[in-house]
Amino acid sequence: MAIDLRTQVSHFKNVEKLLRQKLGDAEAKSLLSRAVYLIVIGANDYLPFLNCTVSQSFNEEYVGMVIGNLTDAIKEIYKKGGRKFGILGLGNLGFMTVSGNAGSSNIPEGTVLSELHNAALSKVLEELNIQLEGFRYAKQDINRTVAEILSNHEIFGAKEVATACCGSGPNRRNFNCGGKRGDWKEYEVCSDPSEYFFFDAYHLTEKTNRQIAEFLWRGTPNFTGPYNLKALFET
Repeated sequence: MAIDLRTQVSHFKNVEKLLRQKLGDAEAKSLLSRAVYLIVIGANDYLPFLNCTVSQSFNEEYVGMVIGNLTDAIKEIYKKGGRKFGILGLGNLGFMTVSGNAGSSNIPEGTVLSELHNAALSKVLEELNIQLEGFRYAKQDINRTVAEILSNHEIFGAKEVATACCGSGPNRRNFNCGGKRGDWKEYEVCSDPSEYFFFDAYHLTEKTNRQIAEFLWRGTPNFTGPYNLKALFET
């Protein structure tokens, strides 16, 4: 189970205290300011609403709450000396359960929430960049990154982009890898996950995630900006 963001920030504050005790204020401050804080947030917050019909105003209010929590976390880390942040945008949640055609979206609510989240995220990061002296960030456009890999999947080494490596049903899109979910006990597993884009109905393969990480590390501004992660570590 994932640890919620507020608890993670609380843990960070405890580590910050220990660093000051062990290293002294000056060295701890230097270390905290040089560190890069990587934050990936959103998917688990929105998953319960993917199959619900809710109003646009509810969506906007809920997204505002999620982004508000993220903003508070960034500010808390900043207060303790953090200056460099790597932030991943939210992938298209409507795209998570592809069935048939790679890149198709069959849960409109997921697409709506993802778009609202990413727009709000971009706005708040731009505001923080103005408000917080020394604040730097690398924000990855995960959807553009995924589209780049999918459109050139043979170059990136993925022979299969519609069928998952593990699961059952059409294109192995039933989320039962391991046979322990719901009524689907029988499942199939591919022989070579590195040839697949998806591992199961919700997760990408290790190879795909590594390629996405490479875009985060050294991607150009149209994929990751205004800094990439490599540039943050070098500044």
